[in-house]
Amino acid sequence: MLLDQLDKKLLNLIQSDFPITAKPYQELAEKLATTEEDIINRIGRLQEQGVIRRLGGIFDSRSLGYTGTLCAMKVPPERISEVAAVINKYPGITHNYLREHNYNMWFTLLADSEENISDILNEIKTKTGIRQLINLPAQNIFKIKVNFDTEV
Repeated sequence: MLLDQLDKKLLNLIQSDFPITAKPYQELAEKLATTEEDIINRIGRLQEQGVIRRLGGIFDSRSLGYTGTLCAMKVPPERISEVAAVINKYPGITHNYLREHNYNMWFTLLADSEENISDILNEIKTKTGIRQLINLPAQNIFKIKVNFDTEV
């Protein structure tokens, strides 16, 4: 895949300075001296090529009244897809991934109270029949901002 200079400038801009306006693509177009249609087409092409996986906001869940936890679950290898499907149906699941460990499935869960988190985890245990689930509630939040400079 080839990125031209405008693609690179656009990628740098949308990583850290995406406009929060009624017409964000128009504003990006003005900053990059092109058209809104060009920006929309470029973003679509970059998504199709896999350069952009996701374009969306990141919210401070605590400010919105949510609490979070990281969970580790011991899932038999032959049941990974089935258990992942059960877990991923809950809207508060933000990540679900595998690690090479006895507790091999890890996921994060957000809910509006610790009681709801406990209820959801108990439901997951009941639905999957797996009791080996560790709940590791967040005590401190560390946000790491990562931007990739595409013009290097």
